[in-house]
Amino acid sequence: MNPLLSLALMAPALLLLLAVFLWPILDYAGLSLQAQSVFTGLKPVPVGLANWERLLGDGRFWQDALQTVRFAGVSVGLELVLGLGIALLLHQRWRGRGVVRSLTLLPWALPTTVMALGWRWIFNDPNGPINGLLQLLGLPTVPFLASPQLAWLAVVFADVWKTTPFVALLLLAGLQMIPADLYEAFALEGGSPWQALRRITLPLLQPYIFIVLLFRLAQALGVFDLVVVLTGGGPASSTESLALYAYLNAMRFLDFGYSATVMLGMFVLLLAGAALLVLSQRRPGSSPS
Repeated sequence: MNPLLSLALMAPALLLLLAVFLWPILDYAGLSLQAQSVFTGLKPVPVGLANWERLLGDGRFWQDALQTVRFAGVSVGLELVLGLGIALLLHQRWRGRGVVRSLTLLPWALPTTVMALGWRWIFNDPNGPINGLLQLLGLPTVPFLASPQLAWLAVVFADVWKTTPFVALLLLAGLQMIPADLYEAFALEGGSPWQALRRITLPLLQPYIFIVLLFRLAQALGVFDLVVVLTGGGPASSTESLALYAYLNAMRFLDFGYSATVMLGMFVLLLAGAALLVLSQRRPGSSPS
């Protein structure tokens, strides 16, 4: 195809991306070089790199960055393992498979806010159903959302419960693209199902796994609504994400210049994660994605 024709066909999509993606980033970049808060009368005042110097020395930013990266790594890792297992199960032929496939997508179809409200009630102490059952059994209640460690685990659990079906759906699509003849030939050569998983399924699923990781890491590193509704970032900021920290700076402290800087710091973190994924796919011996 003619390169000029290809560019002309892609032009509408590229212009749309520039309008909804690049322009806000440039706007944030300009705002990060200004002080715009209640102290300036909400009027932009050029401050150069002062916001970035503040960011580098902001312990709360780095704490939230570590918590966000840890949350993304644990939740996405669990979703990948569980999603692969569910996809392999739903790929088999058995009665009622279509109904189970449809039901599996229900957690993903629920709005995050509604889902988070549900888990907040389930984890409530002492009125939630889990603690209610513990009381009936004569056991002490568990402060799921009052303990920093348990609250963090609750956020991870809720995220894994909601987004694992999305991972399973993408991996199931990849499994359906693998010819069944490969498995039949491998079985005739004496290969076991476990060996087929390692030597056929996982290598051929690499492009789909790459897409899953790219999408889910982008979503997990920008987690906001789940944390706001389920824990509010507490207790003691133990579940606060970078997106929530940026929101608090803008809407609670009315410091829009620094909020934009935090958002750009999160965007740099996201780009670094995406770059690591791309480099891992291009290492010697890996298949192109």
